[in-house]
Amino acid sequence: MNNHYTDINSSIIDSWVENNWKWGVPISHETYEKALQGEWNVLLTPTKPVPKSWFPDFKGRKILGLASGGGQQMPIFSALGAECTIMDYSQKQLDSELLVASREGYSINIVKADMTQPFPFEKESFDLIFHPVSNCYIEDVFHVWEECFRVLKKGGLLIAGLDNGVNYLFDENETVLTYRLPFNPLKDPELYQECLNKDLGIQFSHSIEEQIGGQLKAGFMLTDLYEDTNGSGRLHEYNVPTFIATRAIKK
Repeated sequence: MNNHYTDINSSIIDSWVENNWKWGVPISHETYEKALQGEWNVLLTPTKPVPKSWFPDFKGRKILGLASGGGQQMPIFSALGAECTIMDYSQKQLDSELLVASREGYSINIVKADMTQPFPFEKESFDLIFHPVSNCYIEDVFHVWEECFRVLKKGGLLIAGLDNGVNYLFDENETVLTYRLPFNPLKDPELYQECLNKDLGIQFSHSIEEQIGGQLKAGFMLTDLYEDTNGSGRLHEYNVPTFIATRAIKK
């Protein structure tokens, strides 16, 4: 098995973006213009917009979009007056950020980096980290929470979208219990090859203990959360929550 699974995921996500992946299509000029006028929303999970009450005043805030490339959220925050940095390991996702920034005439700091490694930022660099569902592509999420805590200022916010693991139990049609949890291809050669054959990337299920408990162990205080569904498919039809969004603060 390839030890550099994040490089595989980077390449696969690049290919998804080239094929109009939902999370890789940048916002339109019209959407940006509406944000300038105060009409906006952003997603952490498939269907539910993040409550605006979760955010501080954006003016002058330093925001890190963590694995949040694609030109979807950072343009909104930039339009609202924030100073944005995007960190992603997919070049195509970063290219989408540059496309929107160039089109709309704002500046953004672009950083290509692997979030399984130490983040390339000084401690207490940011007021807010916006982290949509993406840590399903890495094995160790606790490292991410520790690094988020380190680079946030005191009183800073971590706003994150999390997969609760349910999606990894089922077959493609979401009708048959097929896989055991935790879903970890690095510990199962057959599963690893299956993920490559199906163009899924090397993905991982994570428990609530890892996702929310990990934030708490890193030092965050949880202030709010909500659940969401896939937005389509059989689990969605039965209203099965498969994602959680969390708001936490560095005290």
